[in-house]
Amino acid sequence: MKIIDVRTHVLEAPLSQSLGHSFGTSTTRSACLVEIETDNGLIGWGECLGPAGINAATVRAFGAYLVGADPCATEAIWQTLYNQFRDRGQKGIIVAALSGVDIALWDIRGKAHGVPIYRLMGGPLRTRVQAYASGGFRLDHGDPFDYIVREVKDYAAQGFPGIKIKVGRDVREDAELVKAVRKAIGPSRKLMIDANHGYDALEAIALGRQVADQNIEWFEEPVVPEDLASYREVKMAQPIPVAGGECEYTRWGFLNILTSRSLDILQPDTCAAGGLSECKKIADMANAFGVRYVPHVWGTGIGLAAALHLLAVLPDNPPRINPCEPLLEFDRTEHPFRQAILAQPLEHENGWVPIPSGPGLGIEINPDTIRKFSST
Repeated sequence: MKIIDVRTHVLEAPLSQSLGHSFGTSTTRSACLVEIETDNGLIGWGECLGPAGINAATVRAFGAYLVGADPCATEAIWQTLYNQFRDRGQKGIIVAALSGVDIALWDIRGKAHGVPIYRLMGGPLRTRVQAYASGGFRLDHGDPFDYIVREVKDYAAQGFPGIKIKVGRDVREDAELVKAVRKAIGPSRKLMIDANHGYDALEAIALGRQVADQNIEWFEEPVVPEDLASYREVKMAQPIPVAGGECEYTRWGFLNILTSRSLDILQPDTCAAGGLSECKKIADMANAFGVRYVPHVWGTGIGLAAALHLLAVLPDNPPRINPCEPLLEFDRTEHPFRQAILAQPLEHENGWVPIPSGPGLGIEINPDTIRKFSST
């Protein structure tokens, strides 16, 4: 079996209202999908996190190294692409593009063997995962103490065991919002806060101390991702566990985080940090360091499916009788084609999401949706 073609699909759709976070607002949702075809008719799908057009151009640049290769040689292809581009591509777009290719190759590999990806990765350790609702963005109108509180109450009513909201704008206002959300969802549900690196260390420490009594599960990206020293300061100076890693790449980047003990919880994105091949290595390192792994998930149903297959094989950490199993980030914000690209959406039931059990990623792509939202 050989690869005969590598195609990219850049999808884009406007939002009905902008979504605000600590450093800007989003008015559209976009994605770069990777489609790899083999000479025996098998097709694999992947997804790259980040600027869709730039990712697509990078994937096309990989084509010369992919066409004619054995798609089941996932490790050899990963090493070839990384080594060819590593002089200027140890992080960022190159690795995100490589991630989309790697996921598509795993999809082909599973289909070639007639088994789900998690079987080839040594699993499953679980067949469903608990999801937390990810939302709490700022809108361009209204009072966040009204619309965010209503939003989180709706997530609670849907049965989500955990909810994540955005902070990172103003310490005093953010602290009051966290308290209002905790009151709205009750004391037993998990509550996570995500600053999208909107604070400096002093502000992050101040917020952590002000909401320490609100039983926060983790404090995500309190400071800029490059500044591991500030992460360590925040981790040591306030009691909430510190999470991050969606802006980090490959085993080498996460080795620095782990050896410096900068984070309590790692959050690599499977569509950015190196794909399934690399994220399994990162997860194994995290396990050896005793650090929890909760993948960042932010894209279409393809990226969601890839994250689910990885979650199927992540070991319990620590391996006790009642383990702390990994959680799935379940984006609840507006996304016109997130589930529409799938013939069968990956939805939750009372906060639980089943892991697809069909061959490869276990999903079927809806070509009409690809055509409808294609921007190229």
